[in-house]
Amino acid sequence: MTRILIVEDDPYIAELQKDYFALHGYEAEICHDGHAGLSRALSGDFDLIILDIQLPGMNGFEICKTIRERLDVPILIVSAKNEELDKIRGFGFGADDFVTKPFSPNELVARTKAHLARYERYKNGQKSDPDESLHIRELTINPSSHRVFVHEQEVFLTAKEFEVLVFMATHPNRVFSKDQLFEKIWGYDSNGDIATVTVHISRIREKLEADPSNPQFIETVWGAGYRFTV
Repeated sequence: MTRILIVEDDPYIAELQKDYFALHGYEAEICHDGHAGLSRALSGDFDLIILDIQLPGMNGFEICKTIRERLDVPILIVSAKNEELDKIRGFGFGADDFVTKPFSPNELVARTKAHLARYERYKNGQKSDPDESLHIRELTINPSSHRVFVHEQEVFLTAKEFEVLVFMATHPNRVFSKDQLFEKIWGYDSNGDIATVTVHISRIREKLEADPSNPQFIETVWGAGYRFTV
């Protein structure tokens, strides 16, 4: 059974999320404290983690950053904080999605299903041709094993970063706007969250490029979007 960790200090909201997940066949566990939530996230076998930002002990940003450094698991931030900067921080720390309170429980379940499905596709190597690696200069991308190498040195990407990279690498020399990339990769409408595209491109560059300020793979086409150059 799919297991979900809910780190939320409001008992009513946490129980509401747990009940809706149960209705859809998911098993959910609740932690009301930041430190306890991080400990469970790192020690438990969870398929997806939902984080509030304002938590006692340790905030959701810190938890997200620590989890992402050690695990590749979908992370959804659910928070009353609706500032664009908070969303950018969340994505920058490795969150896959940002849901603003008050939220529709059905929407949260739908987003959860979408992220679980995408992670499962990458774990099973079902994206692109599973037997064919992509070789672009010093960069090698293997869709089936979800591995990336630069100068034969492996580079770790999150599932979402990997999905962005594979999509752009398999559509070389084409310009995609932020809106197009958001639609292609995230696959649903989420007001204001288009900032995640910029954050993910920046993180990919930091991991792949010798000089991220002068990228050789994913270039910025000012006023238009991004282009993967081969």
